[in-house]
Amino acid sequence: MTLEAIRYSRGSLQILDQLLLPQQSRYEVVGSVCQAWEVGGAPAIALVGCLSLTVELQMGAGGPGLAALVAFVRDKLSFLVTAWPTAVNMACATRDLADAAAQEAEQEDATEEAVQERVIHCAEDMLEKDLRDNCIGHLRAHHLLDRVAPNGGKVTMLTHCNTSALATAGYGTALSVIRSLHSLGRLEHAFCTKTRPCNQGARLMAFELVYEQIPATLIADSMVAAAMAHRGVSAMIVGADRMVANGDTANKVGTYQLAIVAKHHGIPFYVAALSSSCDLRLETGKEIIIEERPSQELTDVNGVWTAAPGIGVWNPAFSVTPYDLITGSSITELGVFAPEELRAALTTTISSRDGT
Repeated sequence: MTLEAIRYSRGSLQILDQLLLPQQSRYEVVGSVCQAWEVGGAPAIALVGCLSLTVELQMGAGGPGLAALVAFVRDKLSFLVTAWPTAVNMACATRDLADAAAQEAEQEDATEEAVQERVIHCAEDMLEKDLRDNCIGHLRAHHLLDRVAPNGGKVTMLTHCNTSALATAGYGTALSVIRSLHSLGRLEHAFCTKTRPCNQGARLMAFELVYEQIPATLIADSMVAAAMAHRGVSAMIVGADRMVANGDTANKVGTYQLAIVAKHHGIPFYVAALSSSCDLRLETGKEIIIEERPSQELTDVNGVWTAAPGIGVWNPAFSVTPYDLITGSSITELGVFAPEELRAALTTTISSRDGT
């Protein structure tokens, strides 16, 4: 049984407290946008943010009056975008909800109840779409096998950070592919990185691999080159927080250097992401905003200093992998695209969503 990151029914929202993993599995009630602001994991951040707004609306927040209600929705959604500016999922989702509220309010017979229902319905549709789109693994595992193990052998996969069900509402992105390989009997082994500085790989990805009894080994980020050289890695697969028009991809910091190492060893480097993570409005990865995490993540553990007091800290949360380092294919629910095909594919499939 796959772990659930989000539990939702109209008027009620709970999320798995990932900060307590792997020691505890506990769901926390989210009753406001302010609480949702603290959530991490794209596209889960967009879903939790939008669903938290529906909970507030169900509790009677907003208004009185159409103008006040639309302004309330817009302001709450604008606040949510500030939580994770690198992940495009949140910006797209909040824009869609704000547009839906404004359009409903412009109807001749518009009421506050109708605007609220439109926003709630749109947010619930996003949740359903995420669940449908998490078909990436089953549909795309065969594509990977055809290129990496065409003679029917097993493959050894390496992944970075957390791309499991804990990062989405469904089955995950990169881990979904690994899971499907395992169910097909074609996975020899999986390696996951500890993922410094926040240890999402050790705390979350490793937790789910063990939970689903997938043969796997945890390594430090700095061990990837050695693993590729000596442990028979067949391919590397990662997720994406934002993929722009030319194929440049932002993902958890460290992904960029791992892509360089994979290219050196001639190992295919795949990106598995939902189309909601694609942003055609940005031409290259240089335009992606990279937020920074608190310095304490590098300098201390549970309040105990592990670094020299007074040392300066640079702690970016993401790095951008250039288009030409994606030597495998980009895997989405829309299809599997080689890097040189990606822009054309995204232009024809995503432009309607972005209004370009």
